[in-house]
Amino acid sequence: MRRGLALLCALLALPVLGVLGSWLAFDAGALEILRHQAQTVLPGYAGQSLVLAVSVGVGVAVVGAATAAAICLFEFPGRRFFEWALLLPLAMPAYVLAYAYTDFLQYSGPVQVALRAATGAEGALWPDVRSLWGAVILFVLCLYPYVYLLVRTALGERGVHMMEAARLLGAGLRRRVVEVAIPLARPAIAAGVALAVMEVLADFGVGSYFGLTTLSTGIYKAWLVMFDRIAAAQLASVLLLLVGLLLWFERRAQRKLRFAASRSGATHGADARPVQLHGRRAALAMAVCATPVLLGFVVPVAVLLRLLWIEATTSEFGLPLARFAQWSLTSFKLAAIAALCAAALALALGFVLRLHAARSARGRRDGLALGARVVSLGYAMPGAVVAVGILLPVGWAQAQWPQTGVGALFTGTIMGLIYAYLVRFSAVALQSVEAGYARLPASIDDSARMLGAGRGRLFAELHLPLLQRSALAAALLVFVDVMKELPATLVLRPFNSDTLAVVAYNFARDERLAEAALPSLAIVLVGLVPVVMLSHALRRRG
Repeated sequence: MRRGLALLCALLALPVLGVLGSWLAFDAGALEILRHQAQTVLPGYAGQSLVLAVSVGVGVAVVGAATAAAICLFEFPGRRFFEWALLLPLAMPAYVLAYAYTDFLQYSGPVQVALRAATGAEGALWPDVRSLWGAVILFVLCLYPYVYLLVRTALGERGVHMMEAARLLGAGLRRRVVEVAIPLARPAIAAGVALAVMEVLADFGVGSYFGLTTLSTGIYKAWLVMFDRIAAAQLASVLLLLVGLLLWFERRAQRKLRFAASRSGATHGADARPVQLHGRRAALAMAVCATPVLLGFVVPVAVLLRLLWIEATTSEFGLPLARFAQWSLTSFKLAAIAALCAAALALALGFVLRLHAARSARGRRDGLALGARVVSLGYAMPGAVVAVGILLPVGWAQAQWPQTGVGALFTGTIMGLIYAYLVRFSAVALQSVEAGYARLPASIDDSARMLGAGRGRLFAELHLPLLQRSALAAALLVFVDVMKELPATLVLRPFNSDTLAVVAYNFARDERLAEAALPSLAIVLVGLVPVVMLSHALRRRG
């Protein structure tokens, strides 16, 4: 079983090795392509990606930290509502947000039309939302919950207690926030910003729809427009290196966050309560929390519902319900298969890693544990890099052994798509299962062994019933992620098997935003599932 899992981990790591291995074939022709890119498109790709990443990082740090501090440190009207409402933008993919706001704010959109009619103004009233800075704002609105969640956890551990201690020492409110709360939340802010920036670098939908020249859109263009696999591999390597650095930075910040939280041995005293706000301060806290919820979820959902109503009432043929059912079935089928496979892999891998944890504790090397960590890197890989990483070794194998037909197995097939989804999202399932195993003491395994239970019985009759919730959470998270995934699906999907994400992208690209509303709303509805689960878990913890 260990050998099979090790082989499977190696297979899931193949796309990373495929991208990095492309440099082994570096020759004079590849060097010339690299020089040409460095003189033409590469500075633009790297520069715009850098500006986008830095700007979004600053934005999510400010919005996420401000909302988390308001929820954890202060008491004001509506606080209980905003505790969970601030998570709602997590259900809104960035590309869906882009479609909604493009229709809402463009020259022919309802806002500008109404304002021109009311004021008599002519021409565009503001710059086109489809721009670099428009993308920055949209990314901030849908990614700030990463920072909000981590900062809320960090401040919830001992933020109120430390603020109360500072108050008793005579510190004013401003000084308590600046010198106590912000330094306490700094590792959480850094970790959340790193996660948000990784999502920005991995994005393809917003960048392509807004016409941005980012590394992710450049990979797609190099592969499918210019048909240059060397250029695509080189751009994918650059993007993979950047994401790897961000992942290292995020892990380092998470270690600091856990260290800071683990030192919190004191419990909150009876007098340690959030600071009660009144008047203007309470109104300011409410505005800080309400604005991202309103702009990141309420307004785009209302816009999509309006577009859906227009399509249903004015279209000659009405809503394409038959085609929508087919798209939904395809999306559901792919997501369900990927979720079941990822959950099964995570359970098997988690079980074997638990059995051999004692060997690792005694200093013996465990190659499977290293393989599991490599698999965990897949979630940090952008979908475009995963697609290129799959196609490169498949193309090489097809050229070496054309009689095997390996290319037909992974290109334009459901098998190739499921493989890409497992590379991308197995880490999500493994993290959930490992968290479930962390709550099970090792003593129950020893007791089962002393009673004569073998490995199969230990897993089937003891671990599996205790891990049902963790396995279900793992499957649901992978299911939702697959439903939203766009770039890898766009490259690897079989013919005549479009998913909801691909259909919404194609409609929006053709400026058929009303028709894109129905699949976009379906994606948002599915995305609400993990948000509700997370909100429920946070309330239970509180």
